[in-house]
Amino acid sequence: MVLDTLQHKGNRQKLIKYLSNRYPFHPAIMEAMGRVPRHLFVEKGFDKKAYDDTPLSIGANQTISQPFTVAMQTQLLALSKWDQVLEVGTGCGYQTAVLLEMGMRVFTIERIKSLYVQAQMNLYALGYTSAQIFYGDGFEGLPQFAPFKGILLTCGADQVPQNLLRQLEIGGRMVAPIGGREVQMMTVVERTGEDTFKEETFGSFCFVPMLPGTQ
Repeated sequence: MVLDTLQHKGNRQKLIKYLSNRYPFHPAIMEAMGRVPRHLFVEKGFDKKAYDDTPLSIGANQTISQPFTVAMQTQLLALSKWDQVLEVGTGCGYQTAVLLEMGMRVFTIERIKSLYVQAQMNLYALGYTSAQIFYGDGFEGLPQFAPFKGILLTCGADQVPQNLLRQLEIGGRMVAPIGGREVQMMTVVERTGEDTFKEETFGSFCFVPMLPGTQ
């Protein structure tokens, strides 16, 4: 039985208030995050910290992103309802749920089989049945469903994945943490033409590394 108690909802609203005071996030993002029960996406034992602004373990040496980071990446995507987005690194499915709550058409890919299965269970249990969830190599993307209005990387890449850039539509944006293993720069790459791109950075963040292949 899925439980989202009054206490959980109250803690969630406290988190949303904290995030809203910290940065001028779009109200639609805050409303979406206010509807997603983050405590149901984390490992058992971490649920009491689910509404702290901190990353938490989800197993397989992976983490659920800090809520501030989720909000920031979503804001940088600058997408609208019905826009098609590719998420690379489904993880537990929390970011996926936030995008779905905003009305986007979400295609998401996860390379770790146990997380792929867990994300499906998490999302479907909460009624997020429209998510298109795939098990595979994030570096390959999903060219069969391209082009995407937005591409979101929830893992840190050494450099901008060129193969994924080709899956962006003209005018689309990729939001990706780019840099070394310890710290990455949040990077937005906009496709301005068939072979032209514009790049901008928005501060340093820390993500698990983006790795090739599956496991």
